Amino acid sequence: MKWVTRQYVHVDRTACPWLIKRFIDPRAEFIFVPVEKIDEVVKKETAIPYDAPDVELGHHGDKCSFDAIIEEYKIKDPAVLELAKIVRAADTDNPAAAPEAPGLDAVMTGFSIVAKDDHEAIAKASATYDAFYNYCKLRLIREKYKDEIEKMDRKQRREFLRKKLIE
Repeated sequence: MKWVTRQYVHVDRTACPWLIKRFIDPRAEFIFVPVEKIDEVVKKETAIPYDAPDVELGHHGDKCSFDAIIEEYKIKDPAVLELAKIVRAADTDNPAAAPEAPGLDAVMTGFSIVAKDDHEAIAKASATYDAFYNYCKLRLIREKYKDEIEKMDRKQRREFLRKKLIE
C-alpha cells in the first residue's frame, strides 16, 4: 500500500506511519508532497491520503489523523488507544489532555528539523513511538495488576512487568 500526506512531518505525520507499519501494513510506502499535489499523487499512485485537508483519514472535530486511522482499520489494542490520547494532545495543541504531549511535540520537532527529509524523520521517530507504546502498555499492566505489584520488591516488580510486556 502507498500512503500520501503533506511534506514536512511533525507529530501526526510521524505517528501515522508508525501506526500503519506496526498494525496495518509493514511494507507500506509513504509519499510526502506539497498539499496541492496530494490529489495528483492519489490518482497516479493509487495512494491513500492521510493528514491532509478534506480527507477521510484526517482531522475531524477534536480528533487527529492517528485517531481516524485507528477507527477506519478497527485497531483495538488498548496501548494504541492510550497512545492516541498522547498523539492527539500533542498534535491538536491540547497539552493539558496528556502530560506527555509537550515532550512528544518537542522530540518530533527536533527530528523533523534535523532530518534530511521526511523519510528520515519518520525512521528516527519510530523508536520514540515504540517507546511510548511500551510506556502505555506498561501503564495499563500496572493498573491491572496494581495489588500484586505492590507486594513485590523492585527486582520482582521489574521482572514481572517485563514478562507481562512481552506476552
